[in-house]
Amino acid sequence: MIISNRMKNLHPYVPGEQPKDRVYIKLNANENPYAPSPAVQKAVLNFVQQHPEKMGLYPDPDATQLHKAIAKMLNETGGVLCRAKVQGNKVSPAEEDKIPFEVTENMIYTGNGSDEVLSFVFYAFFDSSKKFVMPEFTYSFYPVYAGFYNIPMDNVPLKSDWSLDTDEMLKRAENNKGGIIFANPNAPTGLGLTRDEVRQMLKKASPDEIFIVDEAYVDFGGESCIPLLKEFNNLVIVRTFSKSLCGAGQRLGYIVASEELVNIVTTVKNSVNHFPIDAVSQVSGVAACEDIGYYVECSKKVAEERDDFYNFLKSQGFYVLESKTNFLFAKKEGMAGNDIYKKIKEKGILIRHFNTPGIEDFVRITIGTHQQMEELKKAFLDL
Repeated sequence: MIISNRMKNLHPYVPGEQPKDRVYIKLNANENPYAPSPAVQKAVLNFVQQHPEKMGLYPDPDATQLHKAIAKMLNETGGVLCRAKVQGNKVSPAEEDKIPFEVTENMIYTGNGSDEVLSFVFYAFFDSSKKFVMPEFTYSFYPVYAGFYNIPMDNVPLKSDWSLDTDEMLKRAENNKGGIIFANPNAPTGLGLTRDEVRQMLKKASPDEIFIVDEAYVDFGGESCIPLLKEFNNLVIVRTFSKSLCGAGQRLGYIVASEELVNIVTTVKNSVNHFPIDAVSQVSGVAACEDIGYYVECSKKVAEERDDFYNFLKSQGFYVLESKTNFLFAKKEGMAGNDIYKKIKEKGILIRHFNTPGIEDFVRITIGTHQQMEELKKAFLDL
């Protein structure tokens, strides 16, 4: 055969449905329902119109201005947008989210979405000779990268309440000596560990093994682990612009870690593609960070709609997990998850259903605008 044996064994990621046959209210891919801020739109237009020659030049390979902007944004917000305070043009973190040190540009690495960042993190820190530990149900790209890089996995079942079994994860990590990764808040459950719970895990984990926390959804109500970087040198935090910064189309992701670990991931990147982020995305990312107050308000609106829809589903007899994300994970006794998905789709609305054994009765519902969620309520009332 013309293809390699590695290719034969690949099991690619399956994204949320992208319809082409009709227009749906799209609540199946955990995208943000709000457009990027007017400041981002203006910055991109100005760049393209006033500096078209830069479209023909390579972008800054180190994304210097973007790294500075991200670090400043994290210091201003504490890394959790929905609790940050906005007064005029000033943004400040909630008391519980304040970072006890200054995040610097040297602690930031950026890539084309958090998926690319995760790819380089997997390559840099996980080894094909050791199993790494992850929850049984979590972000489904982790096993894709494990297969791509031929890294063995050790999947730890969730507890009966769908929370992470941290004791079992630590036990297996000690045996495997291959590191840990999990999303916090987790996907698709939406549940999150507190910062202190993660701290207790890190205290018990080996300081010589990598400990990766994926904070893609933390801005909607979780507790960021960025403050823990002061205590633990083996901690890597992965984040994204795709969710709370309304930038799924931008493809911007980043890590926050010690300068040493950032340099390691940068070495991996420079061995693949020295120019990872295009010029327009760098401009839009900087503008988003500089107008972070807009995204604070968007995150607050999403969190409010989530809590309202949580109460609605409970009133309709659904079992719903208490989410800290921009989605809800729910099921109803006597109804198959796939049937719920199909009936809602008939109403012109897409939600997500997984055929994965163990969670096949659940549906995952992305939180949209108030109007979209009101339409979804009507659809659920007709089930």
